[in-house]
Amino acid sequence: MSTPKTQTEWKLTALAEEVGVSPRTVRYYVQRGLLPAPPFKGPDTVYGEEHRVRLKAIRVLQARFLPLDAIQAELLRLSPEELRQLAETPVGPGTLPEEPSRIPPPRRPGKDPTVEVARYQRWLLAPGLELHVSEQAEAKVRALAERVRALIEESQEGTPS
Repeated sequence: MSTPKTQTEWKLTALAEEVGVSPRTVRYYVQRGLLPAPPFKGPDTVYGEEHRVRLKAIRVLQARFLPLDAIQAELLRLSPEELRQLAETPVGPGTLPEEPSRIPPPRRPGKDPTVEVARYQRWLLAPGLELHVSEQAEAKVRALAERVRALIEESQEGTPS
């Protein structure tokens, strides 16, 4: 009796179905640099396990309401094993972190990632507009953020609802 062989390569549509995204989304992520380009182009193009893991990790991070730029930074920061663990995180009701906007900064070469953990304060300025300010930001930067916030509030006060 033989053991079942696990799949390691997928055509575009099969990969998209496996992860729950559209083929167009996969192509867009490749274009944006969130996914590496497949080794071949054309009708024989196949995607590998790395593509599947990264797509699943992207889905988890999207469930945490991270924008694509932050997701890209997070993907660069994670080791392959951390990426695999993230990809296996369940996504659904009740699985979101309490504070989804608090993520550590990207790793910098030569620095210990356990030493630097930035926390961010998230302000909803208007529908569809957020401002994230690091708790480690200099006083001038925090003052600028407060001015932006005050300007938005002033502009909304003059707008009829």
